[in-house]
This record gives sequence, structure tokens and C-alpha cells, in this order.
Amino acid sequence: MRLDDIGESSNVEDRRGQGGLGGGMGGFGVPLGGGGGLGFGTIVVLGIVGWLLGINPSILIGGAEMMGMGRSSQVSAPQRTSAPGQKDADQQFVSRVLRSTEDVWSEQLPKQLNVQYKKPPLVMFSGSTRSGCGAAQSAMGPFYCPMDTKVYLDTSFFGEMKTQLRAGGDFAYAYVIAHEVGHHIENLLGILPKVQEMQQRVSRKESNAMSVRVELMADCLAGVWAYHADQKFRLLEQGDIEEAMNAASQIGDDKLQKASQGFAVPDSFTHGSSAQRMQWFQTGLKTGQIRACDTFRGRNG
Repeated sequence: MRLDDIGESSNVEDRRGQGGLGGGMGGFGVPLGGGGGLGFGTIVVLGIVGWLLGINPSILIGGAEMMGMGRSSQVSAPQRTSAPGQKDADQQFVSRVLRSTEDVWSEQLPKQLNVQYKKPPLVMFSGSTRSGCGAAQSAMGPFYCPMDTKVYLDTSFFGEMKTQLRAGGDFAYAYVIAHEVGHHIENLLGILPKVQEMQQRVSRKESNAMSVRVELMADCLAGVWAYHADQKFRLLEQGDIEEAMNAASQIGDDKLQKASQGFAVPDSFTHGSSAQRMQWFQTGLKTGQIRACDTFRGRNG
């Protein structure tokens, strides 16, 4: 993945090493279970937060559960490899990937849909921090908060992608960021609030199906970003697409459920199967068209 010719975003907020919430999510810190999804305690906490804020918990979770796995909620602040005031390798990487999304979407969103792009800040944190959606900790994984329109990321997650999911690689990590920015695009287009409203009136099964469509659209939008970033910056190198496809495969609901309990329950899917996630990322990558990412039209793959 070539990032040398891409500048750095000014919208990265580095909160690492700031102490976070000093003991977890205000007493609610619950590690994820080994089931590849959010633990019951965490779901309850997010459900309460969502209720208080008037938003649907499944949207609050958003990309947070995207690659959920058994993780410890006790995460130490990363050791800095740079001098104070200087950006370390993680921040440089994240900043350049975010800048590439800003450049692509600032051009393509007005061009394709006549919608102006508003750049979302990205918050890097270690352990725990505060968000507009309430308290957050690294055990939640990366997520987008529609209340403050920010992306939240503990970069130690990249190491867990590599060691626990066997889904490492710089482009796989960039795919994670692009997926969360995809949720921001959905928010700008008014899709998230509409889905939240609809989910209040349907069954759990139907609500889950809507969540799947939201997540698959974010995967597709990540593919659209990759298409135009490569056109604009010659971003892709040999093996990059394979990294992203492997990541999409490893985080499918079916694969995570089978790994944890030996079988999959499709009605409980909230992010889509491995095949769906790979298919929709490829759709965006091949077409470069936002309209091609309409997962709400007919079947979602």
C-alpha cells in the first residue's frame, strides 16, 4: 500500500496515554466474550446508552462489533516510539489513510450525488475514552458515533487483527478505517437516522436484517474509496486486495459464530456473512459508484 505521496489529515485527535476513563467504562467495562461478538454485558450497556440518547443500540454499535472477538478490557497505553510532539508510525499511518478518504469523498460525494462532504474527526485512544455516544473502550473495537460524527480507534486492534483473526496487513487496516468512514457517509446521506427510526417499529429479526444492510453498505463504500484512491494516488500494491478480502472473510458473522459455537444463526447476523462482505466490498471496488452500494434494494446478497 503506497501512502508516501499522500499528505496527513489535520482531523486526527490523539488521546492515547491520557488515562481515558480511569478504570473502564465508568464502572460498566465488560470484555467481549469469545463468541466473536459483543458480550451480553456490553450489549446491555450500549443498549442503555442508546436508549438515553434516543438512538438504536445496533446503530450505536455500528462498526464497533465489526471484528468483535474475545478481548480483554484492560488495555495498556501503547509505548511511544517517537519523541514528544512527533507523530509515531501508527498516527502517521492513520492520518494518511484518513486523508485519502477525505480527498476521495470530498471529490466523489459532490460529483456523484451532489452532496457536500463533511470530514469526520478520527479519535485515536488507548484503553478507554469518551464519545458523543457515551463511554467507549478498546474492547468495543473501532466504531463510528453518529452523535458527534467521529470515528474512534484504538490501534492495538490492528495487532489483534493480525494475531487473532489472521487478517493483518496495512491495506486490511486501512479497510477498517474506510469502513467506519463509510458509516459517516451513510449518516451524511440520511440513511442512518432513517434506519434507526424503522428499527424501532419492527421485530428483532427485521432489525438485524437492517443492520446487515447498513454494514454491507459500509463495506461497499470502503470499496468505492479503494477504487478512487487507487485512481488518484496509485495506492494499491500487489496483495493489497487479497488482504482486504481476507479481512472481510474473517469477520463474517457466519465464520465468527461457527468459530465460537460451532454453528451459525443467520437471523442473528448484524454484519453479514463472509460471502456477503466480500461481495459488497468487491462491488464498490469494481464500480467506484456510490449508487452501486444500495444494499436496501431487493436482496442484500
